[in-house]
Amino acid sequence: MQTHSVYFCNYSIGTDVYNQAAETCRVYGKKVLLIGGKLALEAGEARLRSALEGSGLEIADVVLFGHECTYARMDELAALAKELEVDMIFGMGGGKALDTAKGTARKAGLPVFTFPTIAATCAATTALSVVYREDGSFESFYFYPRPPYHAFIDLTIIAQAPDRYLQAGMGDTIGKYFECHFAARGDTLAHDSALGREISNMCYAPLLEHGVQALQDCRAGMATHALKQAVLANIVSTGLVSLMVLDDYNCAIAHSVYYALVLLPGFEQAQLHGNVVAYGVLVQLLVDGDIEEARRLKAFLQQLDIRTTLAEMDVRLDRDYLKAVLHEAVTGPDMEHIPYPVSEDMIWDAFCAVEAL
Repeated sequence: MQTHSVYFCNYSIGTDVYNQAAETCRVYGKKVLLIGGKLALEAGEARLRSALEGSGLEIADVVLFGHECTYARMDELAALAKELEVDMIFGMGGGKALDTAKGTARKAGLPVFTFPTIAATCAATTALSVVYREDGSFESFYFYPRPPYHAFIDLTIIAQAPDRYLQAGMGDTIGKYFECHFAARGDTLAHDSALGREISNMCYAPLLEHGVQALQDCRAGMATHALKQAVLANIVSTGLVSLMVLDDYNCAIAHSVYYALVLLPGFEQAQLHGNVVAYGVLVQLLVDGDIEEARRLKAFLQQLDIRTTLAEMDVRLDRDYLKAVLHEAVTGPDMEHIPYPVSEDMIWDAFCAVEAL
């Protein structure tokens, strides 16, 4: 029987978690390369430096990740890490910054630690990066044998970040619950995937209970219990599902709808990923004929101020206009493992039904 290993990302969450970084990380060495986004570093670098003062950990250099997470940038930063002879990589920021840091660490053969400054994605805890080309188009996923060694989730910083990132993170997290259960329907699951599917319940239930309050607290800049529960769902629960399940069960119709809609000129620049995924869940539910669940979800998304129709996203409900979108929605890679075939007519009918919901 083959050996099967599963690695998880440890994490700390609270308002003073950076104070734990030195004790957690210095077993791996002393010198650090810190990679981050511009706004993220403005929000967190001084806080981190203060926490590391006198600890024996040294930040050898601080660099911006760039505008996109690309293989070329990972190679550049890995070469810098080797030149500086650092012992570990710290990533600070949102998804693209953290994904760049993870890829850099992999190419340099170093451990990586993450410091998320927004709660829009689970990049801080997952064993992959979403890699783009220089023009911003998607290139590939870059998978790793293990996730970051530890994520330091500072609620004070996240509470002071723009609330739209928390909002979009909740939309994407809701998608993880619905898509995982849908894609796994009818399958006999191995332990890992079965456990991941059950964890996906924690991507929805806590948000139903705490999501609206968490969004209000973020808008007020307050690190509260409700915000903590939403952040844990967005960053930790979603990350655990991603780590546990087969890739077949990570996405389904909702994400395929997102990747189809971004074919429209200007759409990706105008809409945040997670909000569109949440709309895609409504499409998925109506493809599946579950109108009552769609109504319940729509009401909840409206409480989160997430747009629930194409009209609200300034997209015309016109079949000719959406021809390429419909084709991509049914042929994209996220549709390779779903419980039954889905046609362009089914997606179109669901688009119409969502508008009328």
